[in-house]
Amino acid sequence: MMKKFTAVEDILPLQSALTWAKEVKANPFADQSMGKNKTLLMVFFNASLRTRLSTQRAALNMGMNVIVLDINQGAWKLETEHGVVMDGDKSEHILEAIPVMGTYCDIIGVRAFANLQNRDDDYAEIILNQFIRYSGKPVFSMEGATRHPLQSFADLITIEEYKRTPKPKVLLTWTPHPKALPQAVANSFAEWMNQTDYEFIITHPEGYELDAKFVKNARVEYDIEKAYKGVDFVYAKNWSAYTGENYGRVLHANKQWTVDARKMALTENAFFMHCLPVRRNMIVTDEVIESPASIVIPEAANRVVSAQVVLREMLKTL
Repeated sequence: MMKKFTAVEDILPLQSALTWAKEVKANPFADQSMGKNKTLLMVFFNASLRTRLSTQRAALNMGMNVIVLDINQGAWKLETEHGVVMDGDKSEHILEAIPVMGTYCDIIGVRAFANLQNRDDDYAEIILNQFIRYSGKPVFSMEGATRHPLQSFADLITIEEYKRTPKPKVLLTWTPHPKALPQAVANSFAEWMNQTDYEFIITHPEGYELDAKFVKNARVEYDIEKAYKGVDFVYAKNWSAYTGENYGRVLHANKQWTVDARKMALTENAFFMHCLPVRRNMIVTDEVIESPASIVIPEAANRVVSAQVVLREMLKTL
């Protein structure tokens, strides 16, 4: 019974999750009675396009009511630290706000990114875990500080739909970006790929190593050409440094790592994937993202499917 969804372990075994995804995709309105008179509250501490629209669509497909709360627009500024004297610009503590939110809904989705200031705080998932502890309702992550499970589930669904071989070779490649980004998407993608029987490779410049608990048995390859050689899927993503004093920093934005036609030519006619939004000609060239190899749009469409599976399983607990 799914009371929370923050990581791949919450939906294992994957084969069952993929079966549920096929059911939802084949008949997205089959379970509307489950959501009747039930309310989803979506709480955003950070901006969103695909996550907001896809999760709201999934809830409507299930017959649910939906409330969207943007913490940065129209809500009181929330204090998240314990033991502080609230004599600044924050009017309400999250420890009161969360139980109140729980009284207005049946399921809560939370989006709260890493601040990239303190690694221990980010990797403790303070905000997300406070919702799980204090809301009294099932809670799922719409991207946390360390993971983006709805995205990774959609990525897995997409790979299963497009793979040409039972055990495809999948590459996660770091790509350049002008600003510091969290490791959440990369961590999550690695975590989900490590639960499959795919051949999984991670490539990035030295200094951009991910937390070993997410890398696990993936082959880390620093040589770009060796990494791309013969792969079936190329998943591009930028992330800032994880290790030591460099945490949250952009060490460099070397465009040698941009996904381009020359690198894609080294693959086994690989499909190109990205979670979006994507900075063209930084992350990937126009030529690649506009090519038939690009499956970023069907990948984004599968975000509705992944969200709907999670909502369906959570509704079963009510």
